[in-house]
Amino acid sequence: MRLLRSTFFWLHLAAGLVCGLVIFIMSFTGAVLAFEHEIVEWAERDLRRVEPPAINATALPLDELIAKAREAATAPEAESAPRVAGVTVSADPRDAVAVNFGRDLGTYYVDQYTGEVRAPTTTRTHDFMHLMEDWHRRLAATGDKRDTGRAITGASNAAFLFLALSGLWLWWPRKWRLSSLKPSLWFTGAKGKARDWNWHNVYGFWFLPVLIVLTASGMVISYRWASDLAYRVVGETPPAVQGPGAAAPAQEFKIERPEGARRLGFAQALERIQSSTPGWTQITLREGLPQRRGARPAGATAPGQGPASATGQNAQANSPASGEGARSGPRDGSGRGAGRAPQPYSATVKADDGSPAFASTQLVLNPFTGETLSRNGYADQSTGRKVRTWLRYLHTGQAFGWIGQLVAGLACVGGCVLVYTGFALSFRRFFKRRAAKPASA
Repeated sequence: MRLLRSTFFWLHLAAGLVCGLVIFIMSFTGAVLAFEHEIVEWAERDLRRVEPPAINATALPLDELIAKAREAATAPEAESAPRVAGVTVSADPRDAVAVNFGRDLGTYYVDQYTGEVRAPTTTRTHDFMHLMEDWHRRLAATGDKRDTGRAITGASNAAFLFLALSGLWLWWPRKWRLSSLKPSLWFTGAKGKARDWNWHNVYGFWFLPVLIVLTASGMVISYRWASDLAYRVVGETPPAVQGPGAAAPAQEFKIERPEGARRLGFAQALERIQSSTPGWTQITLREGLPQRRGARPAGATAPGQGPASATGQNAQANSPASGEGARSGPRDGSGRGAGRAPQPYSATVKADDGSPAFASTQLVLNPFTGETLSRNGYADQSTGRKVRTWLRYLHTGQAFGWIGQLVAGLACVGGCVLVYTGFALSFRRFFKRRAAKPASA
């Protein structure tokens, strides 16, 4: 028993020393990203919120709002107006209509009652959050080094899970007495090595269950075999395309333009979605199928996620602002340049239908008829897909709303403290003792 305990101790220490720095980076960035969407919304509150002039005020037509946004986003020297990447509307009358123009121009917000267009004066908040996300996922690696960065963070997350489980085993007391447990339950006010040991145990004790959930769900995001396991545990065969909100392959939707038909504008497509989805609270509509962004499924709008990031996931999607005539150049009547296959509309719909707060419905529409080609909501998912969806939002804490996000953020702060105290204890073990020998001699 003593040999086994000693073996786990040295494995625990070695894993912490090797992966500690990456774990610290992931914990720090995770604490910042816990309220990513809320922070961005707060920073842009003056842009996103409007005041209805009257209780039953009527909003301007969506086509007119999109046209005003395109006019405001058009540079003086530009030959044509920019292409619309996506439009987000909310059932809340105080939320402005968001018109996204891709990564270069970002999102413009339009007051649906007055037509006033508001453009962000700075993107510092978005840029900072994207930087934190890049460090959290792949240590800010770019280009060909992205896969290497993801491999390092994935392995470090697995090491963190091992540290949590082995730490629990090493901490487990032989006798459950309050006097022996007290230093592990609360701060004693000690200094030096005793303080580091006390903090390491206290933060580990209180945040260990949350850290196990965060790291175990992170394994599902980092490794395909772990994601497949979530399906196999409930007796299902893992799908080829995984992740909540993942769309089916584009080639499954072969859009043929009826003779003489004109492509529906954003306003017409939104009307069809609104009429077929009672209780909707937010709709993000874009041309083309949503793209997948690493572990976070594209097109899946998290609770509180701003329209800028929701529509920005399909930055190169090219859409007319309103039906035909939105762009210059040869047309084929489908809303895209001649020679290109017509692209369907895809939408992410949030609805107050009793589903979990993070749930959304993914729709794919025929751009000429408005017919729903594909519908994938939480209720339509299999048990395995629901488990996979829960694991994804457990990792961010969004599965339980702001309370879950707060707990996840505090646990990430605790992870930073665990790394610091672990390094401090290791330093004293390997260096302080050696420095004391000459003094005693």
